[in-house]
Amino acid sequence: MSQLLEMLGCQYPIIQGPIGELYDPAMVAAVSEAGAFGVLALGFVSDVEQVRTLVARVRELTDKPFGANLMISMNPNNDAILEILHDAGVRTVTTSAGSPKKIYPKIKELGMQGLHVSLSAPLAVKSVQAGADGVVVSGTESGGLRTVGPESTNFILIPLTCDLVDAPVVAAGGIADKRGYRAALALGAQGVQIGTAFLAAEESPACQAWKEAIMGCGDAGTVRVPLGPMAMRAIINPKLGDLLTKGADISKEYNLMNAGQAWRGGDFDLFPAGAGQVSALISKVRPVKDIIQEMVS
Repeated sequence: MSQLLEMLGCQYPIIQGPIGELYDPAMVAAVSEAGAFGVLALGFVSDVEQVRTLVARVRELTDKPFGANLMISMNPNNDAILEILHDAGVRTVTTSAGSPKKIYPKIKELGMQGLHVSLSAPLAVKSVQAGADGVVVSGTESGGLRTVGPESTNFILIPLTCDLVDAPVVAAGGIADKRGYRAALALGAQGVQIGTAFLAAEESPACQAWKEAIMGCGDAGTVRVPLGPMAMRAIINPKLGDLLTKGADISKEYNLMNAGQAWRGGDFDLFPAGAGQVSALISKVRPVKDIIQEMVS
């Protein structure tokens, strides 16, 4: 058994990528029931009673291992949330968006383990030095929050990170089927984190318009949308495409605070649909179990 599987306690080394406000217990349970590691996205949930309810609901739906993602710099109640997770029997969490130095002392105090999301090899090294038990390396192909500067693809980032850290490495970005899964393992990763493919799954709480945007995305159909000091990879729609053609200052056109409203209702002129480059490989909505079984077949 790999270090990662021992850490997660699940059947397959596949982690559900957390996505914004899509903290749906039924989706988390579906991933865990299918043999992977469901992750409850708690980055934007600061109400501890809501956290308690969400965690309890996941536990009602599955007795399989699951975890949660904590966004370090965006949630003031992470310590209390970790206590709730610990009391519910959660052994492993993922952390992102902030310095791991701020949260890993508490994780260790509770006897838990954590994987920190890193967008570069040097940051992965610093994450392990700060106490992370492993890293999720997110190549430039990935959806979600990105940098605005140069980034490496996973074909470079995975082996580079594996050469530099003595800890489990999980690959995120560009993986939707067994080809990407096998490639990530061949490059040295012990597992993968899946975001966009699960976002388009049958059980996903994403609105139909979002799933259709993913399925309709072609080659080179996404772009990093600048949002001040950071960026978000999103699917190019007519409005965004027009802005790109005109050379407009896209950072002035979109506000990240509108993303939740846009994604819930499918208003992608308000904020474009977030997704990774792997959208080009996704052509149909499938159950989570089917996605996972094809991946490990």
